[in-house]
Amino acid sequence: MSHTDLRAARSSAGAILAFLCLGQFMVFIDVSIVNLALPSIQDGLGMSEVSLGYIVTAYSTVLGGFLLLGGRLADTFGRRRMLRTGFVVFALASLASGLAENGATLITARGFQGLGSALIAPAALSILTGTFAEGPERNKALGVWGSLAGIASIAGVILGGLLADGPGWEWIFWINVPIGLGAAALAPRVVPESRAAERRRPFDTFGALTLTAALLLLIFTLGEATTVGWATVRTLGSLAGVAVLLVAFAVIESRVGEPIMPPRILRLRTMRTANLSAVLVFGTFAALFYFASLFMQHVHGYSPLKAGFAYVPLAVAVAAGAGIASGLITKVAARPVLIAGLVSSIAGLLMLWRAPADGDYAVHLLAPFVLLGLGCGMVFVTLQIAAFVGIGEEEAGVGAGLINTSQEAGGALGLAVITTIAYSGSAADLAAAGGDPALIRAAHAAANHDAFLAAACFGAVALVLAAVLMPRGGTAHRRDQDAVPIP
Repeated sequence: MSHTDLRAARSSAGAILAFLCLGQFMVFIDVSIVNLALPSIQDGLGMSEVSLGYIVTAYSTVLGGFLLLGGRLADTFGRRRMLRTGFVVFALASLASGLAENGATLITARGFQGLGSALIAPAALSILTGTFAEGPERNKALGVWGSLAGIASIAGVILGGLLADGPGWEWIFWINVPIGLGAAALAPRVVPESRAAERRRPFDTFGALTLTAALLLLIFTLGEATTVGWATVRTLGSLAGVAVLLVAFAVIESRVGEPIMPPRILRLRTMRTANLSAVLVFGTFAALFYFASLFMQHVHGYSPLKAGFAYVPLAVAVAAGAGIASGLITKVAARPVLIAGLVSSIAGLLMLWRAPADGDYAVHLLAPFVLLGLGCGMVFVTLQIAAFVGIGEEEAGVGAGLINTSQEAGGALGLAVITTIAYSGSAADLAAAGGDPALIRAAHAAANHDAFLAAACFGAVALVLAAVLMPRGGTAHRRDQDAVPIP
């Protein structure tokens, strides 16, 4: 970005932040908006239980698999250009999703929605980090940005239920069309163009294809493992395929002049720790949202819409936690803020682990939801800030793609592992219940309690990782000390 463009960007920083947050909100809301509409979609298109799951996984798999490629494309060909392209792809895919007359068409369209989101997310985040100077200014912007993740996820649950029960499930997709096309048209008026360099670098095509294929296969395999089993030929063969692709990627990267993943980035200690922590943390939060919804519906008997509204205090707490983190991190560094957020999250999960099946929302669910929301907001913002320490403007897209990929891969891994743990004995318990509602409820409660405990263990590992590996000094101004060799 030229100095003129940079000054222009910062003079309208508020408008840019608001515009970029719109993109962030669209990406995150579509992760959860379909959940409460799945029964209506199944009735409308006559889909099986197995194919119904692919409506969710097609979006998340393509999103996670293409994020790093989307980040590098933004750095190479222009971040605003990729942002606009992503909005258009997302809007057209949303239109196709609403018009789908069969399951195969809807699943394919959801995949293209994920592709559009994979172009939007890293481009928007790299524009944000380029617009706001490193330090308090950027931390506040990332606080706003981070709070939207939890808020959008919960808004998606509520909005999905309202639209599915009202005008029909098609509208959960059609609502994106005017927003996406309008954002694409408005972008040139709000966001300045920027890229890694004035001249275009040679693009690492083979490295990009290999890495994208590895990520797609990994995230899809993790998502399927709970259904087909971890010890099956399909799962083990797919994981072996991921390993082969990653080895091939490493060989390609060692031989090209302009690698899609510059080796210098992997030497940044804070960034490396942030991405490793994100894998564990987002595995924890993915399992939380999934099992908390089931806990409220299967154990406490909430309707889907009531369960969605029960999340509102958690969403408010996420926004509060993000604001606290963005203010604290400049004064006390990333490490203690991250640790505090993880401690709050673990405490909330342990409280849910002990929540009784016949408990009351105000007594047994509200307090852990508030603790989890505060922890989620603090952790998300801190990891976003730490993930860009030492990364220059020319590599902002790669940094954005990397932290978003860590989040998506972590969510898939955590949900797959924790679901396996939670349901390891539930089939036998449900069979032994013999149709007794009380025993069925108890079996669901036991599975959910196991999930909350497993998620707390994930969080505890992330806590140890942050305590041991995260630098003790400030993250905002210690670039040179961060660039240490990989152990």
